[in-house]
Amino acid sequence: MKKIQRLFDIDPWKIATTTLDKENRRLQESLTSIGNGYMGMRGNFEEQYSGDHHLGTYLAGVWYPDKTRVGWWKNGYPDYFGKVINAVNFIAMDLFINNQAVDLAKISPSDFYMELDMQTGILRRTFTVSLAGATVKFTFERFLSIVKREMAVITMQAEILEGSAEITVISKLDNNVRNEDSNYEERFWEELDHGSSGNYRYLTTRTIENNFDIEQFTVTAAMRHSQEPESTETSELTIADAFTFTGETGAVFHLQKDVIIVTSRDVNPHDQVTKIAELFQVYSAPYEDLRQEQVNAWKDRWALADVIIEGDAAAQQGIRFNLFQLFSTYYGEDERLNIGPKGFTGEKYGGATYWDTEAYAVPLYLALAKPEITRNLLKYRHNQLPQAHINAQKQGLAGALYPMVTFTGIECHNEWEITFEEIHRNGAIAYAIYNYTNYTGDTSYLKKEGLEVLTAIARFWADRVHYSKRQQKYMIHGVTGPNEYENNINNNWYTNKMATWVLSYTLQSYKEYATEATVTIPEKEQDYWQDIIDNMYFPEDQDLGIFVQHDTFLDKDLMPVTDLDPENLPLNQNWSWDRILRSCFIKQADVLQGIYFFGDQFTEEEKRNNFDFYEPMTVHESSLSPSIHAILAAELGMEEKALEMYERTARLDLDNYNNDTDDGLHITSMTGSWLAIVQGFAQMKTDHAHLGFAPFLPKTWNSYAFHINYRGRLLFISVKEETVTLKKISGEPLTVQLYGKEYLLEDEVSVTIA
Repeated sequence: MKKIQRLFDIDPWKIATTTLDKENRRLQESLTSIGNGYMGMRGNFEEQYSGDHHLGTYLAGVWYPDKTRVGWWKNGYPDYFGKVINAVNFIAMDLFINNQAVDLAKISPSDFYMELDMQTGILRRTFTVSLAGATVKFTFERFLSIVKREMAVITMQAEILEGSAEITVISKLDNNVRNEDSNYEERFWEELDHGSSGNYRYLTTRTIENNFDIEQFTVTAAMRHSQEPESTETSELTIADAFTFTGETGAVFHLQKDVIIVTSRDVNPHDQVTKIAELFQVYSAPYEDLRQEQVNAWKDRWALADVIIEGDAAAQQGIRFNLFQLFSTYYGEDERLNIGPKGFTGEKYGGATYWDTEAYAVPLYLALAKPEITRNLLKYRHNQLPQAHINAQKQGLAGALYPMVTFTGIECHNEWEITFEEIHRNGAIAYAIYNYTNYTGDTSYLKKEGLEVLTAIARFWADRVHYSKRQQKYMIHGVTGPNEYENNINNNWYTNKMATWVLSYTLQSYKEYATEATVTIPEKEQDYWQDIIDNMYFPEDQDLGIFVQHDTFLDKDLMPVTDLDPENLPLNQNWSWDRILRSCFIKQADVLQGIYFFGDQFTEEEKRNNFDFYEPMTVHESSLSPSIHAILAAELGMEEKALEMYERTARLDLDNYNNDTDDGLHITSMTGSWLAIVQGFAQMKTDHAHLGFAPFLPKTWNSYAFHINYRGRLLFISVKEETVTLKKISGEPLTVQLYGKEYLLEDEVSVTIA
């Protein structure tokens, strides 16, 4: 049984605790992260905290190209390793009682309480300390506005419960920050300016110079308070306002801190202070109005996105936590942005985007947001097509190779076995175009920009294959499949499948829309692609009835994960890399990823044979893994396994399944809990432009329900113990399938669960 680590109480709408867990402070910080798509931060305390923790604030699209550090240089290595960088700590409000610092690492508070309200995006904390002859209760509340995206609001209340106290608050903009991941103790910021204007203080900083002709980002942070400070002090990369309150038992003091952040992504550095002044004027409002605006905006998001589960509070909390963190990271307003694996919650993985977006996030955003949001994700890749050509050229190949990690489209990840062998990611970029077109019915992107991307990717695959004269088949050698616990393998079934599918889908789309396309594919090239499609090599085993993960997989010492001592898990924290690579254990869905993508191409027997063979060897040490297994298990009628995998993906971070959440949440894989319910338990299928469902209800649940957008309609699906109900909230009537039978959905359809 997998050990779980549960720091917060089970509550349908809140992440709350009465325990200050100093041993797991980093994990608490990760789990109470907040964001608004423009910026975000870990759940750090406003006041100073000298214990072990991870201070982190991050700004969307602001990054730094660091030196690529490898022991040797090979042709094709990226020039730099791109990474998100820790930015100005603007919540800082150091506290003193009678000149003694309030530091919860050194003082044990009483009645500690911390709560992240997922319904509103508001983080609240209260605690009481006895210090220097006084007992004071502090209350903090903060949020990052999802309406006024450049704005953060922090409130502090101090109530003297006993004694007399002089309470000092030092409210700061502090850019003396360093990265936790891969920064080699360097500081990435330099100060350009600081000052006061009207009733606010500002600090302007810029990322340090780099040697790669990448722009330096300039950021101006400004703060104003509900009271005038007694004094203002500056030091390198810091500006601080000081406030002093004096009182006896029963006295209550309030301080509100409004923060505005602008970056050179949107505002010219020379105009930033002026822009700050404009925004403070436009955004000026009483705290309660700003707070209510936030509450209302999140209410609107939840009205569409919420998944309602009755009978299992832990499952309910899990899905809401994941949806909250996803929409705090990305809501599609800016086509220049994508979804980072850690979002605004940490620095690991460095880059802005992986293939996770196309493979896992696109289906959720298609159903829970306007089509323009997913189209923006497609535009993000199309805008970076020239850079993808450069990535391929660096490898001596034709066409386009989309990067493993990127901010600009240029590859900036420095692990060869991942960056240059895990080329299957190219297929996911293409699959997202198919997914968007199939789901929305909108072919306008496919006909032009989409075909440009597809053609470039297809040309990459056509150059990357080689022809085996001995086998008289096309093959792809020297790759890493989705299972990153194997490197430099030959004929990964999933990679070969994706390559062939891209060639086929590109040819099919080109023939259908050639007269409108902005690319030309000569007939000779089309014939070559078709030859690859017809003669691609796929490793299979007829006796086992499976698709073989790669050429030599069956030569390994095959055994289930249950044969391992649980103390060995997670493998990546207990075994050497050499031992992992030689083992049969699978990090995440590999063959099963392909079966999930192309489910309509395989028989139930093929799906079952492969699931039964591969799942027992899968350690699910990629956060992306459980959802795919949940979906396939549900389709195969393995309801208990499907629920087990749902619980793992829904509470991966909340229960710290893989012992790796302390450095940040797994944002892109958070789509997995929604996928497991909607595509798994409800068996929503949209292939061939048909919408169908075949739901089951997990035995431990009383019911579940959710909305989806589909081709101009808003639908509500409710699954109870005996009945499934589909309701059309808006849009034209629609033909849907329930358990394989067609119904015309004009208003509402209810059927008995099969």
